[in-house]
Amino acid sequence: MSSVLQLSKRFREVMLDGLWIANTNFKDQLSDVDWQQAVTKIGSLNTIAMLTFHIDYYIAGIVNVFEGGGLEIKDQFSFDLPPIESREQWEDLLNKLWVDAEKFAGLLEQMPESKLDEVFVDEKYGTYRRNIDGMIEHGYYHLGQITLIKKILKFDKQFNN
Repeated sequence: MSSVLQLSKRFREVMLDGLWIANTNFKDQLSDVDWQQAVTKIGSLNTIAMLTFHIDYYIAGIVNVFEGGGLEIKDQFSFDLPPIESREQWEDLLNKLWVDAEKFAGLLEQMPESKLDEVFVDEKYGTYRRNIDGMIEHGYYHLGQITLIKKILKFDKQFNN
């Protein structure tokens, strides 16, 4: 299997359909989260909705580069989630994440193998391969947070109702 196909498979595993590393993925973990749970704040932790927005923000930013655009995202805006006040707004955010994740994986699969070792936008960002690997690792990092927040919410509901 080529490197681009392996990377695409790893990305899909964390975002859409895998069970290998964490025995879960974003789509699985977010499938039973309602909008009220998604926006529930626990101490100083980010909400599930904020983490969902955050991961999609970076995926969409890299997709833009894959499509020939510039790197227009900025870390300082990566948690600027507009208020979510309804099921529809939460579902819109989830749908955006699934569409962007599919687009990321599809564009990656079409990428020439040689592109992986080219500079990603600017030398300070390293190569395409480094950024794709980083996106996968970033995904697992936040997937773990979402999983733990869900457990805290479930525990809290169980013992405080």
